[in-house]
Amino acid sequence: MSTLSDLVYAQGRSSEQDIEWLHRLVGDGQLLADLAFADIVIWVPTMSDDSFVAVAHTRPGGAATLFYRDIVGDLVRPQWRTQVRDAFTQARIVDSASPDWFEETPTRVRAVPIVRERATADRAATVIGVLTRHTNLGEARTPSRQQITFNDCADDLFGMIAAADFPDLAAPTSPRRGAPRASDGLIRLDADAIATFASPNALSAFNRLGFEDELEGESLLEVASALLPSQRQYDESLPIVMAGRAPWRADLEARGVTVSLRSIPLREHGSRIGAIVLCRDVTEIRHQEQELITKDATIREIHHRVKNNLQTVASLLRIQSRRTYSDEARDALTQAMRRVSAIAVVHDTLSAGLAQDVDFDEVFNQVLKLVAEVAASPNTRARTLKSGTFGTLPSEYATPLALALTELVTNAVEHGLADKEGEVEISAARSEERLEVRVRDNGVGLPEGQVGQGLGTQIVRTLIQGELGGTIDWHTITGSGTEVTIDIPLRYIDRAVN
Repeated sequence: MSTLSDLVYAQGRSSEQDIEWLHRLVGDGQLLADLAFADIVIWVPTMSDDSFVAVAHTRPGGAATLFYRDIVGDLVRPQWRTQVRDAFTQARIVDSASPDWFEETPTRVRAVPIVRERATADRAATVIGVLTRHTNLGEARTPSRQQITFNDCADDLFGMIAAADFPDLAAPTSPRRGAPRASDGLIRLDADAIATFASPNALSAFNRLGFEDELEGESLLEVASALLPSQRQYDESLPIVMAGRAPWRADLEARGVTVSLRSIPLREHGSRIGAIVLCRDVTEIRHQEQELITKDATIREIHHRVKNNLQTVASLLRIQSRRTYSDEARDALTQAMRRVSAIAVVHDTLSAGLAQDVDFDEVFNQVLKLVAEVAASPNTRARTLKSGTFGTLPSEYATPLALALTELVTNAVEHGLADKEGEVEISAARSEERLEVRVRDNGVGLPEGQVGQGLGTQIVRTLIQGELGGTIDWHTITGSGTEVTIDIPLRYIDRAVN
């Protein structure tokens, strides 16, 4: 399925500003469909055949849809083409003269020009598309007061769309969760910010906040002032939202209840005539969000404490190694200290953010600093070089890989470059399917076909083959030096990330 941007770009007649305007309008497509109790379709002109193509479609939540099959990407039907073309070329709203039949269902169609810039004395209006409202007349019944009010609100918004007053690019974008919808609660305000209508759901939301009277005839701003605790700080944008003076959002909190509010100022001929205030009880959603924030903070704190504990263990091992007279014991303690420190680096990165994925390039750069301590022996001068990119890895893969690379680089410095000057190069190559890492030194090299049998080699094999499901290969470079190749299949990593 092509996206709105793809469909619009394919016609070659719209700019970036046009597409942003259309995206904002589509973002409120569900609101328009619910207010109008009708299907909402957005059309843009085609490049070649003087027709129009559907780039977005929204079905109503409280009425039967006319389009059971997706029409996005289809050309406008012949019975609507003249009406849509007139709305586009004349920059005015065009209603169908008589009921239109669509698949044996009587419908009423309204075509609304989508105007991004209104006409001035020296230029015509900038019309970028047409919005059509398709009302199902087969379900016609005596409309309720709420339906009449919703339709009036829809008509006001359609008029604003044709006058380049809606959508408002200065308004904040909708949050992913908890955005109020028309069905959640709607309050209609007049020009003086007095409520002229409140849906039952809106009234229920304010009842839960502690307001026990009728909202109609009341000033929402005064209602909110009476509900808010006198000593509690509140959102500075709340008065503007409650008065319907700006297209903004705010939360109203009282008695342990949180109601999300969104105001949509209504204008006619440039003058404000009132506003729509959408409201939704989001108490449970806010509690869940707070719990997630608390859990994330707890996880960060755990990683921070683990890092501190590991650093403490590493410090104790370092102290113990300095007080040990046996060279073999001192070497074992030093290696254990280095391994613990490498694990601490991963937890240090995890403690800095919310995600459980880490930028392994950042981690490995810190690991190389640990190896520099080993390389700083009196008779050995080693330079470490890194090329390529590891990318982002989940923590359960970052820890074993960091530890394995620490072992390999340390072995290259301690054994391959013992008592000489040289380089250790670490290169990473990542594709969609694999991660390949090469650790290469220009030292004395290994006898061909022989691999060390020490603890470090066993650790590397266990980490790469057992925990990461990869392969590892040691071989001598022609002339001198050793190269170790690690190959890790990314299908395991992708599964862990997702």
